[in-house]
Amino acid sequence: MSQPLRDTDIREVLTAELQARYADDPQTLIRHELGLCAGERRVDLAVVNGEMVGYEIKSDVDRLDRLAGQAAAYGRVFDRMSIVTTDRYVDDAVAMLPSWWGVLRIHHGQDGIVAEQVRVGRPNEEQDPFALAQLLWREEALDELKIRGLAKGLSKKRRWIVWQHLAQAMSVHELMKVVRDRLKARREWPTGT
Repeated sequence: MSQPLRDTDIREVLTAELQARYADDPQTLIRHELGLCAGERRVDLAVVNGEMVGYEIKSDVDRLDRLAGQAAAYGRVFDRMSIVTTDRYVDDAVAMLPSWWGVLRIHHGQDGIVAEQVRVGRPNEEQDPFALAQLLWREEALDELKIRGLAKGLSKKRRWIVWQHLAQAMSVHELMKVVRDRLKARREWPTGT
């Protein structure tokens, strides 16, 4: 009997696959533990380029009790989502998740740990502008409002108010592009995000 697959095993395979896929694309950001909804949730791995794609890992030693809440939060932000899981959870995950989520099964193969596509994901059409705005740091959001001449009276306001103004200032598609561009342009990230 093979050893249980842990988060680190799955993350290593997934990261290697994504790095190989995007090796020649300097416009792609691969980020582990991206915080969402003002830090309320963290997606295990995010790929940001012409779209935002999230990957949630559920290993053999994880539980699925938080998955419904995670799916709701991720659906507010990501263009596409996939769960990356093992035989232990693949059927339960498919039953629990929205049909637009992709499903990757990780298992022991002849040549080591391998990933297999179980369900191809579809685009998410339900992003929430406020949740998208929360991906930006306060100063980034304020800067975007300044660019549009909409920052008057907001320089001392709390981040929630700045995010709300930004979410109302542009279409969801424009905001999605702004968020992607800002995330890819960051040179430093705080510890733990």
